[in-house]
Amino acid sequence: MDVVLFDKARGAGGRMSTRRVETAAGTVHLDHGAQYFTVRDPLFESKVDDWSRRGVVARWPEVAGDAWVGTPTMNAPVRDMASNHVVHFGHHVHGLLHSDDQWWVKLDNGLEGPFDGAIVALPAEQAVAMLGLHDLGMASAAMMARSQPCWTAMVVFAEALDMDADYLRDRGIISWAARNSAKPGRMGPDAWVVQGTGSWSAAHLEETPNTVAQALLEALVDGHDHSVLPNILSLTAHRWRYAMTRGTDKGALWNGALRLGACGDWLSGPRVELAWLSGQILGGLICESADG
Repeated sequence: MDVVLFDKARGAGGRMSTRRVETAAGTVHLDHGAQYFTVRDPLFESKVDDWSRRGVVARWPEVAGDAWVGTPTMNAPVRDMASNHVVHFGHHVHGLLHSDDQWWVKLDNGLEGPFDGAIVALPAEQAVAMLGLHDLGMASAAMMARSQPCWTAMVVFAEALDMDADYLRDRGIISWAARNSAKPGRMGPDAWVVQGTGSWSAAHLEETPNTVAQALLEALVDGHDHSVLPNILSLTAHRWRYAMTRGTDKGALWNGALRLGACGDWLSGPRVELAWLSGQILGGLICESADG
């Protein structure tokens, strides 16, 4: 089957994205989405073994024995998968049109199609509107899978920040913080990614990025003598409105009569591995439907 992917982002990654920041010390790449992933399923393990052999991923043992990261940036595995397919980046899909047993994609500049089938790989909250016009059962499943937001700050220091470890968990308003430059395959100045807790992010969802970035930075350096902190080369924040989902036990959804499907972590669980497996499950359902 020939597959065409439309993605509103400028490049591959999604919630495994990497942000490029220009500083006085040069270009810095910060993994501002998923920080690492783990491997438990044999099918995913086989995929990760292939990535590892080709230098697409590497272990991050300082965090955990089964922690992996993309190299040289977190989005490397997604870029690797996207390279094998036709992907149109910078294309914002507003909806799907179904007519005469064919599908059209609604874009800013009109319709693209026809296609024999359609797959929605979006956060549940965004998938609802796309699925609701065609399959109420799918839309209902998406409505039941809610996500928590996450504000993420990215800070680049001129010199190394004095910390006991290169990462920390569950400290005040911080859910996770990591010295991005300490990950395998990273280079450049001292850079930190700081992610707020779900409850704090929800309470400050509509704050400005500057306000949020400053609050998360202050939480990171809490207890430090501010008079001796290294100079800040860059401080930005990104709002993940749909960051962490509880997931469901559905795995993936497929309507063979309409040839409409949905996949994603909201159908399986809040881990990179489970999002990947959701796609594999949907692929199996599509093939079974075609064979039938």
